Amino acid sequence: MTTQTELNFKRIAQAIDYIQKNFKEQPELETIAAQVHLSPHHFQKLFSEWAGTSPKQFLQYISLEHAKKLLKEENYTLLDTSLETGYSSTSRLHDLFIKIEGMTPASYKNGGRNLHINYSFETSIFGPLLIASTEKGICHIAFETDPGQALNNLKNHFPNALLTQYRAPNQENALRIFHNDWTKLSEIKLHLKGTDFQLKVWESLLKIPMGALSTYGTIAAGLGNPKAARAVGTAIGSNPVAFLIPCHRVIQNSGLIGGYMWGPTRKTALIGWESAQRFEAIL
Repeated sequence: MTTQTELNFKRIAQAIDYIQKNFKEQPELETIAAQVHLSPHHFQKLFSEWAGTSPKQFLQYISLEHAKKLLKEENYTLLDTSLETGYSSTSRLHDLFIKIEGMTPASYKNGGRNLHINYSFETSIFGPLLIASTEKGICHIAFETDPGQALNNLKNHFPNALLTQYRAPNQENALRIFHNDWTKLSEIKLHLKGTDFQLKVWESLLKIPMGALSTYGTIAAGLGNPKAARAVGTAIGSNPVAFLIPCHRVIQNSGLIGGYMWGPTRKTALIGWESAQRFEAIL
């Protein structure tokens, strides 16, 4: 006998499959709901509970990923990409990219063209890292043990940028914090690209004091959306600047350390080290 939970799962799975196969038609909520024999209101609520996002947002994510693949092809113009994604004009594609990617489709296609990035491989008490910056500020810090992989990851973020291996002065300022020198912290500037939501989450992380911790739920509540803890976690997982944007200071509501892009062991070490520095400062 099929339970209600099993039936709901099948309906959402069917809806997701329908969206993935028909996203180029940009189906309306009513059309998708009809595929699983639910009212639009009931379907909207059920889909959001199971998928963690609304049907419209899910459709946008699918459309965006398809558009991003096309824009990487030299022979696809913005208009071609718009039409192939199911949009009647480039303005709709533009709005989609601004909302989710935080940049225009043209900027995404350019992939950082005309952007000059300096990078250097450094060591820290938490392991080797790659740091990169533009003239505006730090744009990338990642703990990486494999220099080749680290550089490939940077290139994936800025595929058309001019990369030069050089330790710029703004990088030297940022690296001082690994040596317990916080005197020039206010001089460290960041050069970030992200959606409005990502930028708001990253800004919230900067407000967590060294040696203190917060939770995904607390940050979501601070942004005015207590139910967005999962979305906050996704934004934190997209943090391009390790340590300076302290995503390691966010743990699960249960008190567990939780995941970390550069490994849970390093996250635990970072939390412990900062707590020790704070304790010594108090003494």
